[in-house]
Amino acid sequence: MSIIDKTIFFVKEQLQCAEGGHDWFHVQRVFRNALLISENETCNLEVVKLGALLHDIADSKFHDGDETIGPKIARDFLEKQQVPEEIIGHVILIIQNISYKGGNFEQQFTSKELEIIQDADRLDALGAIGIARMFNYGGFKNRPIYNPEIAPNLKMDKEAYKNNNAPTLNHFYEKLLLLKDKMNTDTGKKLAEDRHNYMVRFLSQFYAEWDGQF
Repeated sequence: MSIIDKTIFFVKEQLQCAEGGHDWFHVQRVFRNALLISENETCNLEVVKLGALLHDIADSKFHDGDETIGPKIARDFLEKQQVPEEIIGHVILIIQNISYKGGNFEQQFTSKELEIIQDADRLDALGAIGIARMFNYGGFKNRPIYNPEIAPNLKMDKEAYKNNNAPTLNHFYEKLLLLKDKMNTDTGKKLAEDRHNYMVRFLSQFYAEWDGQF
């Protein structure tokens, strides 16, 4: 069994009880997105595959905000598989720097592989699936769908973003609609444009229905 196959098996096992927007199927979509983007980029494909598969192995928002758990689990697994330290270190840096974190977080590391996986992950936060994931997580956190009296907060720092409990619809403005202009690769930008436009159309329909316009 290859290291990629072993990693897939490991991630499936680790995420079998995960929230629906951050489960194995999310990882699988990110993995496929990353492979698609990689076709047009010069990169270390093994790092891309491992980074995509392990990027959400322990999302901090499901572990009381602890951002050290994911990298530790990934490192322990990769070391047991005797993956070279050069690759392990790169994958860990990707996990530590991939998250959006309110858009006001300065990455401490950059690489083509990180750019690819970041785009792949952000694509899964856009379009129809992005909308589905957003409302699924909002329900998971028991947040209201929408409250016109609570405006989106566009100036959150990392901690405010992490602890945000605003209505779910606000997340469009606090993250999703901002992602199109934060894509790294040409392929990512192209795919994001279409998914962004779908979300704009969704919002138009949502507000029309909310206001009783038939």
